[in-house]
This record gives sequence, structure tokens and C-alpha cells, in this order.
Amino acid sequence: MPQEFKHIYTVSQITQEIKVIFENTFGNGVWVEGEISNFKAHPSGHFYFSLKDSAAILGAVMFARANRELKFKLQDGLKVICFGRIDVYGPHGKYQIVVEKIEPKGIGARQLAFEQLKEKLLKEGLFDAARKKPLPLMPFRVGIVTSGAGAAIRDILGILKKGSPCTDVVIRSVRVQGEGAAGEIAQGIEDLNQFNKVELIIVSRGGGSTEDLWAFNEEVVARAVYNSRLPVISAVGHQINISLCDLVADCFVETPTAAAKIIVDKKNALLAELDSLKHELGFSISDILSSLKNNLIALRHAIKSPLDRLQEKEQLLDELFSGLNNNLRQFMNITRERVKALIHRLDALSPLAVLSRGYSLSMLAADGSVIKDADKVKRGDKVKTILSAGAFVSSVEEVIKDERKTIV
Repeated sequence: MPQEFKHIYTVSQITQEIKVIFENTFGNGVWVEGEISNFKAHPSGHFYFSLKDSAAILGAVMFARANRELKFKLQDGLKVICFGRIDVYGPHGKYQIVVEKIEPKGIGARQLAFEQLKEKLLKEGLFDAARKKPLPLMPFRVGIVTSGAGAAIRDILGILKKGSPCTDVVIRSVRVQGEGAAGEIAQGIEDLNQFNKVELIIVSRGGGSTEDLWAFNEEVVARAVYNSRLPVISAVGHQINISLCDLVADCFVETPTAAAKIIVDKKNALLAELDSLKHELGFSISDILSSLKNNLIALRHAIKSPLDRLQEKEQLLDELFSGLNNNLRQFMNITRERVKALIHRLDALSPLAVLSRGYSLSMLAADGSVIKDADKVKRGDKVKTILSAGAFVSSVEEVIKDERKTIV
């Protein structure tokens, strides 16, 4: 019986055969949809990750030459559509897709890049309101970063010429769209800061599509605005989308015209405040002059001539003399009335007044002592009796001790 022939492959041969099969089957490349997992960015610049769905996992590699122009950041969980060739990595015996192109599923790569960069800058604090610089009270010299030939600069200059002719303008002309525009805009902002002769920077361009305005969403522009020592107004001509330049700027408006109006409004507000201060100053000066006038009149009275002052003293002396006379006269009248009252009281208490009511006063003729008690006299004593009118002398015939016995 003839011996059966066996074709034996080496591992390398099997790997090579599989590669040939893949090349014949997917030779022109293939689009693969999946979710990124196990993503790693190697120091060499190559990206290594897996694509998975609910039932399988496919290894993937994207070399540095292919990912150099990638606009968004790859990360685990991101659903993507990849284009590349299926290959076998011999050392591990694994098949994988070598990615040449990659797109986020359901969202454009540019928009995804915008959202990722926005989230990054937000976490770094570039949008924080607390770090935004106040605009100057009245900018007399403004730097404008824009296209020197665009409609935006004409609109700004027209409004400033009419509404704020005192404002000088320094134009830093740059490209505002296309390749390299973002770098020029960022450099223009830096140049005006170094120029050191402007007080405010306006970053501006006219309207356009999202693609036209994309330079203002680049990270280099956002960081240039953030690092600006001078306040920045973002005036990119759009009505719907807000750019990263808007979010980082100290102030943003929707049109270049609105940026110019801010300066005009500040000028008008300053003039109004100055006018109010002028009126307040006028009132204050009038009050001061009036006070000085009053003080001068008082001072003039204080420095009169000696004759005038003597005459004033003489007049004052006359007034004091008249007052003294009046007071003295009033005092004399009051004293006279008091004396009359005392006299009436004395008259009422006088013995003579008692005698006039029918009473009499008896006294011993020998010594003139008043007889108050019958025990003081005896029969034969001479008694002098004083009446209201006249007096008489009598001799005591009888002494009666108890007067009541004589009352009938």
C-alpha cells in the first residue's frame, strides 16, 4: 500500500497563506464599523486599539504617518468607521486592520474635534468668567486683528469714524480663513500685545459658513486670546454657532459692527458722566463762593475802624442804660406794692387799730406798766386808760378777780 503524501506547513507559511487570502479578498481595502476599546498612543506616534461590536473584536493599528492629520482625539467608547487593509501580524499570529482613514460615526470629524477641544479648554478654565478682564472705560487706541481687505474692517472703521472719531485704530492684517489662518490670527494677537500701544484688541471677520469661520475654533487662537494681556473682544460674523474664540474672549458680540458700537457707547457714557460731574462741580463751586462771601461779610464787620467800633459800643451802652432804668423802675414798683401790703398788715396788728374797735388800754400811772391781770392792781391805785381818742386817769375802787361775775 503506497504511503499517503502529507503537505506540512510551517507557522510562517500558514501566516503567509492567510495574508494572501486576506489580500485576495480585501485587496482594495475595507470599511469596518465598530467601537474603540483598549486605545493606546505609543511614544512612536502609532495608535493601537481594538474595534468591537456585540459579538467580536478586531485588532487595529493606525501608524503615525496616517494619524498625523487626524482632527479629533481617539478614545475608548468612541464609535467609528475605519478604512484600511486586513493584515496578519506574524509574530503574534493575529489578524488586524491597518487603518488608513477613520471617521466618527454619526458626527463629522471636525465637529467632534471641536467638542473635544471645547471640553479640554473648559476643564483647564479658559472659559471661566472670573478670569475675564474688564474692558477699558474709554479705549482711545484699539488694535484690530482681521483681514485688511474684508468687509469687517470697513464696517468697524465706518462706525468709529462717525461715533467715536477720537479713537485711533491699529490694524493687524491677517488671513481669517483657510490653511494657516489660525496661526496668523494668534500671531496677530501676540503682536498687538507686544506693540504695547493699544488698550483693547478686537478679533474680527465678516460672516461666512461654518467652514469659513473654522480658524476661530483652533486651539492656537483660543490660547492666544487667553494669554493676551490686553482685553479681547471677539466679533466673528455669525448668528448661530459660538466659536472657541468667543468663549475665551473677555467679551464677544455677533458682528464686527456690534464691537464698534461698544466703543461708541463707552465714549457716550464717558461724556455723559463728565457732563454730570461738570454740573456737580459747578454747584460745588457756587456753594463755596457763597460761603466765602458770607465769611467775607462777617470778616468785614469784624475789622471795622476804631470810630465805628466806638460808636457801636456807645450804642450798646445806651441800650444797656435804658434796660437798667426799665429794670430799676420795675423793681421800685414791685417794692412799693410789697411795702403797701406790709403796712396794711402792720395796721391790722397795731394796738391803735384794736382801740378803734372799742377796746382800751390800761396801765399803772405810777410806772406806766400795762395792766394785763387784775392781781397787778389794788384799791387806791391810779390807773391811766387810753382810748381810741384820748385818755383818762381813774382811781381803783374795787378789784374784781373774775370778770364774768360782772357780766349782766
